[in-house]
Amino acid sequence: MSEHMLQEAVDKLKSSGVRITPQRHAVLEFLLNAEIHPTADDIYKALEGKFPNMSVATVYNNLRVFREIGLVRELTYGDASSRFDCNTSKHYHIICESCGKIVDFHYPSLDEVESLAEQITGFDVSHHRMEVYGVCQECKKEKKQIV
Repeated sequence: MSEHMLQEAVDKLKSSGVRITPQRHAVLEFLLNAEIHPTADDIYKALEGKFPNMSVATVYNNLRVFREIGLVRELTYGDASSRFDCNTSKHYHIICESCGKIVDFHYPSLDEVESLAEQITGFDVSHHRMEVYGVCQECKKEKKQIV
């Protein structure tokens, strides 16, 4: 992550009237540096050593603010925990069925699917989401070592 991206995000928060606390800055920096799509608990565990008085609720509140301002997307997959993605551009995800790892998958947007869905159903389509599932390289290696 570049300092430029962090500064842009901080500027966006400030222009929205959001105060930049050390904890908020740390959560934002963690998200921008994360190669995974972390849960609130992942972020809390990563930062609790640096901020021992910070609660999980603080992390959730910051994530809510970031989501409302458009700095992160909340990803839900039917389990109890949401994951958070700082890449707010249109993209898809591939998810490991063994370990749950989520990786960004860039592919041209399937806007024609939205248009076709509107024509067929009469819905006003707001967006779509596509997920691809499989087994990641690390899990494939582990499976081969077990066999």
